[in-house]
Order: sequence, then C-alpha cells, then structure tokens
Amino acid sequence: MALEVGIVGLPNVGKSTLFNALTAAGALAANYPFATIEPNVGVVAVPDARLTTISQFIKSEKILPAQLRVVDIAGIVRGASAGEGLGNKFLSHIREVSAILHVVRCFEDPDVQHVDGAPDPIRDAETIDTELALADLETVTKSLDNAERKARSGDKEATARVELLKKIKPALEAGTPVRAIGLNEEDAEQAKQLGLLTGKRVLYVMNVAEDDVEGNGPLAMKVRERADKEGGLVVAVCAKVEAELSELPEADRADMLAGLGLKEPALATLARQAYRLLGLQSFFTAGPKEIRAWEIPVGTKAPQAAGVIHTDLEKSFIKAEIYTLDDLVQFKTEPAIKAAGKLRLEGKEYVMKDGDITHFQAGLAGRG
Repeated sequence: MALEVGIVGLPNVGKSTLFNALTAAGALAANYPFATIEPNVGVVAVPDARLTTISQFIKSEKILPAQLRVVDIAGIVRGASAGEGLGNKFLSHIREVSAILHVVRCFEDPDVQHVDGAPDPIRDAETIDTELALADLETVTKSLDNAERKARSGDKEATARVELLKKIKPALEAGTPVRAIGLNEEDAEQAKQLGLLTGKRVLYVMNVAEDDVEGNGPLAMKVRERADKEGGLVVAVCAKVEAELSELPEADRADMLAGLGLKEPALATLARQAYRLLGLQSFFTAGPKEIRAWEIPVGTKAPQAAGVIHTDLEKSFIKAEIYTLDDLVQFKTEPAIKAAGKLRLEGKEYVMKDGDITHFQAGLAGRG
C-alpha cells in the first residue's frame, strides 16, 4: 500500500483550499511534475534544494523531485464516530492513510463561517481527536472481546493481544490518543495492525491570517503549545496566500514572497515535513538524462532502494556506488570524487542514508 497523508479537520477550516494549492501545477516550484490520481487524491512534489546543487555540477535534461501522495478527506463533524455527517465513511478514509495533516483554523474572519461560531483551535483539535478516539474505542472494545474469547482457549497470540488492548482501552476512555501512550516498539507494531486512527502520526497545520504568515499570533501559539506537549510538529500556512501564490507566474510569485518576508511558499515546508512524517527520506541518482530524488522509508537497505528504481536491480544487486553532496561540491565531478577515494562501494547490508548519491551495480540489469 502506498504511503499517503490525509488532510483532516473540521468543515470550513481551509482544508480544500490547502489541498488545491498543494496540488496545483507549479505551486511548490517551477517545472515540478503534478498528477491527480483520483478525485481528492493528489501527488505533490517535495521541494529539495539539493537537486539544484547537484545540477550545478552534473548537467542533465530534467530534474525530478521526490513525490508525496495527499488525500483530501471531507470535514469531520461532532458525532462522526456515531455516523453523523457520513462520519463512518470519512473515518474509514482516515484509516487508510499513513499519517495525518490536521488543519486547524487560527484566524478571525466574520466572512468565513465557523461550525462552532468563533474560531478556537484547541476546541477544534479536541473535537477531531475525540471523534477519532471514540472510533478507536469501538474498534478496541470489539477486538478485546474477540481476543479474550480466543485467549480462554489457550491461544498465546490472543493472550498477548489482550494485554495490549487492556493498555490501550483506558487511555482512549480518558481521551488520550494511542500515539501518546508511550507503547514499546513491539506493542506499537501490534497496535498498528489494528489500524487505530489515534495511533497515526500527526502534523498540525495552522491555517493563519495574511498578517500572521509565520504563525506567531495568539491562536497559533495555542496550537504550538499543544503540539509541544504532545511532542508533535506544527507548520504555519496561510491557505489564502498559498492559493494566490500557486496561481502566479514564477517572477510574480517571487515578488509576492519577498513582500511577505518569505523565502519560499509555506507549502514547501509543509510538503517536506509531511514527507518526514511518513518516515521517508531521499536518495539521488544523477546522469545526463535526469537528476532524480527517490523516496524510500528510513532504514531501507541498498538492494531494496535499487528495487524502487526497477525490480530487476534489486534481484541482481551487486554493489552500490555512493558519494555525498558535500563530496560533489568539493571535488566537482564523479571522476575526481573517485580519484580522491571518496566513492564508496557498499553491499547488501548497507542502510541508505538521506541524500546518498548513488549508482547501482547489478548483474543482469546493469547499472542504474
């Protein structure tokens, strides 16, 4: 199953505006590819300045960044866990994604209606968390009943599952998300198999006002405090500004960014943070046809990384030739890197590092 992030939040907090800006052609950088997979699912380029640096030393026909799959999930309302507002359907969509971008409204605007009257990002976040926790509680209660029945017959696996579920259930009853319980690695992996909504990693996206693009206003600060307590991540985005930026030509976009005191669109930061949220990192291949960032999970070994390019490369993997961006900047060319003894040959047990520039040696498939 492909790794995806889902955009979640109450109605009218700016989710769809954010999704449309993220997936607009050229929204994040000039000439970055964009494709729509199906309604409300988009592929977003992950901006990476390292690609530009590589292109200064290795001339290529095109540059291809890593990509991120994003799902725009309809607004969750109070009572969603009980089926309100097609809640069961929308919650099932959240269950299918790997991580969550939780959009909270951090701006006042009388012209933009709020489902609960006035904006209150903490109340809004708690509404979503409560619905997810209630849905998880139903899942856990059913699973516990089944596991206890099996455990009574001596099923060791079911007995272990009972112990785990008994840790999770009271936490959910107290409104604590599974991700905040502090499960050990083994328990966390078992919990993952249950598809629990509150076990997914979360990045809070603060939809801020045009005069608070860095997210330092009082409403945004409340979200920052909440994220700090959870050990979570936050990104400030003005969806309205980002939507305008995504529609401008590159030159005009640069002028608007300068006027706002920004070096790049906030969505660029958001895309990179979401990429990390999924536990992804990039390695690079570079040649005359293309310079490309390939997305792999952190901890991927060299043969499996080769398989991302082509399955034959994994099957016939021999070695990986690897150097770093710093090596390229210092020595300018691949021959010079090799002459300096900086080109490493790594085998099947090598764990890829973020930013490795790589050629794969393979038996039948040749070099990748």
